[in-house]
Amino acid sequence: MRRTETGYDCPDERGRFGDFGGRYVSETLMPALIELAKAYEEASADPTFREEINRYLDGYVGRPTPLYFARAMTEDLGGARIYLKREDLAHTGAHKINNTISQAVLAGRMNKKRIIAETGAGQHGVATATVAALTNSECVIYMGEEDTRRQELNVFRMKLLGAEVRPVASGTRTLKDAMNEAMRDWVTNVGDTFYIIGSVAGPHPYPLMVRDFQSVIGRETREQALALEGRLPDVLVACVGGGSNAMGLFFPFIEDEGVRKIGVEAAGHGLDTGSHSATVTAGSVGVLHGSRTYLLQDANGQVGSPLRGRRSRLPGRGSRALPLPRDGNGGVRLGHGPRGALGVFLSVRDGGNNTGARDGPRRRPREEDSSFHVPRPGDRDLSFGTRRQGHTHRLGASVNGRKGGFSAASRARFSA
Repeated sequence: MRRTETGYDCPDERGRFGDFGGRYVSETLMPALIELAKAYEEASADPTFREEINRYLDGYVGRPTPLYFARAMTEDLGGARIYLKREDLAHTGAHKINNTISQAVLAGRMNKKRIIAETGAGQHGVATATVAALTNSECVIYMGEEDTRRQELNVFRMKLLGAEVRPVASGTRTLKDAMNEAMRDWVTNVGDTFYIIGSVAGPHPYPLMVRDFQSVIGRETREQALALEGRLPDVLVACVGGGSNAMGLFFPFIEDEGVRKIGVEAAGHGLDTGSHSATVTAGSVGVLHGSRTYLLQDANGQVGSPLRGRRSRLPGRGSRALPLPRDGNGGVRLGHGPRGALGVFLSVRDGGNNTGARDGPRRRPREEDSSFHVPRPGDRDLSFGTRRQGHTHRLGASVNGRKGGFSAASRARFSA
């Protein structure tokens, strides 16, 4: 059993987080996972491994990211003091780089010169392509064909960084299918290939590694809150998709019973419509991508696509997030945002709706502090947003067939 720095004993020797996690994979993949787990265990005991990661986080990623006091939002809501953990200011514009740079360092220790990854919305793919370019590694990114069309800006960025983007046309042509193809690639090329998973998902040791590498978010938040307010936050709020940003924020506070942790899932068009991404709230237990977790599946165990129009999300939740205590002072409360909301933060990526963030602080006493995690900005959805507004935009092309940008009528629609 691996004891963490917080004293929280998960996962066990089988890679299980309570009833979840584990290794539900074919025998052909077991040697690769055992090799990876052993390499990570050895690296974790080597101080030079963490020192190398910290050098990259400080000098390349741009850590620590600020914990920003949202004065106007605090005054507008009239409740708790609100702080934003600005992960959107890290290099590549998201928290994903914390994990990819750390796994790339591990890949170097294992002498793996080829890096692969799956991506849905593209941010993990960009972060992986970035570290592959940094380490001079070959890079292949698997991305659902549907997602490549919606996230063309990030596809362009990945290619600029030298990565090969392979569209996946099987199944729903989205993230879960891209992850399937990446695993097939890994089995075939395990000798020289390192697979970087971006969520607290997949078979052991991936949920453990992603949790540990993203915990820099919560460690910084803890130190910054003490420096700014002289005490820990009363509430932590994070969106819950694949779970990496939520676990990165929550885990260093896991034994602080006075700190509530609130994860927000996307309710889409409503939990009763079947068109949502509230996997933990409305899903059922199953096995996907090598781990036992909650899934959006039908009565026959067929895994569906979450949230029509936003299919870049996984239909399962990261196994690392599932065994945490629910509710209570120190537990995790799962809420769900309104239509389109993946989180509670002010960006298109997280739903363009901040109702979850606004309602919670308004109900809390003025003397309490809330910390909200801003995992990434919404610029990656610009092309998707322009098409929804009736425009057909391609990189390097004019908008609506002319060079001058949006018309006055278009600008009025965007500002409405």
